[in-house]
Amino acid sequence: MNLREEKYAGFALVKEMLETIGIVRNFSTKDLSAVTEAIKKTGKLFLTGEGSSRIFPAKNAINVAQKNALPITIYTEGSRQAAELDLSDYVLFGASNSGKTKEVIALFNSRPAAKKYALTAFQDTPLGKLSDDEFILNCGKEKAVAATKSVIEQALFYQNLIYDLMDKEISEETLNTLADLSKHVLEMAIDSEITTLITKSPIIYFAGRNVGVAEEATLKTNEITRKKSAYLEGTYAVHGIEEVMAAGETVILVEPYPEEEAKFKEVLVDGVGLNVIAISSRKTIFPTIEIPVLEGFDHYLQLQACWNVLIEVGIAAGVDLDKPERARKVGNEFIL
Repeated sequence: MNLREEKYAGFALVKEMLETIGIVRNFSTKDLSAVTEAIKKTGKLFLTGEGSSRIFPAKNAINVAQKNALPITIYTEGSRQAAELDLSDYVLFGASNSGKTKEVIALFNSRPAAKKYALTAFQDTPLGKLSDDEFILNCGKEKAVAATKSVIEQALFYQNLIYDLMDKEISEETLNTLADLSKHVLEMAIDSEITTLITKSPIIYFAGRNVGVAEEATLKTNEITRKKSAYLEGTYAVHGIEEVMAAGETVILVEPYPEEEAKFKEVLVDGVGLNVIAISSRKTIFPTIEIPVLEGFDHYLQLQACWNVLIEVGIAAGVDLDKPERARKVGNEFIL
């Protein structure tokens, strides 16, 4: 995708995806010392939100913490499920671009927590008023229904918070490199044969690790391409669902495990007749969209590659990328 060609340039969604390059390069946030002090005191952090404000930002942060053996307990759930838990010993973060997401506000209203913080795109929101402090994203308002640039900034915010707990920081050099690689991934050409296969498919499955990438891409599939989709965690795709899959459907593997490729081919390609495509940092036995790597930040590039594919499919399918017929920008809005 790019803004030089008319077929892309007219869509706010494409513009906002490409704006992530600058958002990454110029990423900053206000002082986090009070937050990190509170988290270190309790040893517990809970990240909540709905839809895109939670799936990738929270799960990526948890994975970063796990890989670095951070001695902090971190959980994430949607706000309604979180409301069924005792959060009194947790530092609670609620992410909501609008600051008006009904479920998050209900949680902040009903459940006590050690500290409550809001991550929003606007000042003076209902969620911010229920919080001990609020952090405002720099990405600005999104015009397209599908959230994109805010998702990347939310994820960077949480990853920066995790790094702060480890007495590390995301360096300017890393941000510049990630921005450059983001530009490459977002603007790279997608093989037209791959686009055609996916466009003809009645359903798109995304398979990958439980780090938010494949799951978030599954949600974006509905909003951008108007196709049905499903998220298949880990190796779920070869553990029973093949019974109801059909030839001509598509599975997109995000950074597949090398040792599982042969099994995926046996079950899905040879057994069912599915189209299997990989988004990966290396060649696979499947048609592969190769992307670069950046240690600690690969997930951002994987998600952006998914966006690129979905934009091509959406345009090929002739849909209005900015305006789904039913999906709303604020899925469930709190009304004063």
